[in-house]
Amino acid sequence: QVQLVESGGGLVQAGASLRLSCAASGRPLSSYIMGWFRQAPGKEREFVAAIGRSGSLTTYADSMKGRFTISRDNAKNTVYLQMNSLKPEDTAVYSCAAERGAVLTTTARSYDYWGQGTQVTVSS
Repeated sequence: QVQLVESGGGLVQAGASLRLSCAASGRPLSSYIMGWFRQAPGKEREFVAAIGRSGSLTTYADSMKGRFTISRDNAKNTVYLQMNSLKPEDTAVYSCAAERGAVLTTTARSYDYWGQGTQVTVSS
């Protein structure tokens, strides 16, 4: 079983950038497809991005394409989410998740392990 811990959230102004990190322990990160999700108050959890085991395959939610970049460093057991041109509507708790399956997926219920999340707040 893998444990996931996110970091890097905070309060920023619109237009700023943040890089979130998700550190894994317990098992090699290379064993998992990794995803980022977010949940704003009063809203359902939303897919952000996912990355394959080697890092060569990625997929993004349409609203994040061109602004967000997911990457991974398996040697450091860490997944990243670079977020640029942040908007107030990006305010949410961002969580990383690990999937044992073989297919890159955007569906939260397909992911097996979750971190506790990190708060991102974007002021206007």
